Amino acid sequence: MQSLLTLLLSSLLAAGLLSCSDEAPHDHDHDGDHGHEHPADDDKGDDPGDTHVEEQADEHDHEHEEVSIGSTTVGEWTVKLAQGHGAVTAGEEGHLVVVLPFKDDGATIVRAWIGSADRNASFVGKGDYAPSHDDYDIHATAPDPLPRDVKWWIEIERPDGKKATGSAQPNL
Repeated sequence: MQSLLTLLLSSLLAAGLLSCSDEAPHDHDHDGDHGHEHPADDDKGDDPGDTHVEEQADEHDHEHEEVSIGSTTVGEWTVKLAQGHGAVTAGEEGHLVVVLPFKDDGATIVRAWIGSADRNASFVGKGDYAPSHDDYDIHATAPDPLPRDVKWWIEIERPDGKKATGSAQPNL
C-alpha cells in the first residue's frame, strides 16, 4: 500500500512540475502598455526631493511619435530635446528624448523630471541610452497638480562626477 501511495504522489508531483514548465514565467499583460518595459525594481534617487526614479530596460524603441521641443543649455552643453506621449498632463507619464552634443556610448547619466527645479512632488526618470539613436530615452510621471511654471528639468552627470541641470518648456 505504501508503494502505491508513493507512486501516486510521485506521479502527481511530476504532473504538477510538467504543467508549470509549459507556462512562461514572466509572461503577463499590462493594461495600457505602450511599447516599452518598466522593470519592477525601481532605484530611488540620490536627492531627498526624489520621490521615485524610473529606470528603463537597456533596449527601447521610438515607435511613438516624438515632437521636437528645441534645444536647451544644461551647464556648458546644448542638448536637443524631443517629447513623446503627447502633451504633458498632470498625473500622466511624459516621455523625453535627450540628444547630448558629445558621443559617450551611454557613459553619462541623464535624468529628467516634470515640474519645478526642487523636484517637489516630481517623479524622476533615469535615461535609457539607445545606441541605435545615440540618445537617452526618459519616462517620468508629471505631478498632480502641475506647478504653475511647469518645465522639463534635465540633469546630466558625467562619468567624472561633474553634474549640471537645465530646463525646457514642455509641449502642453
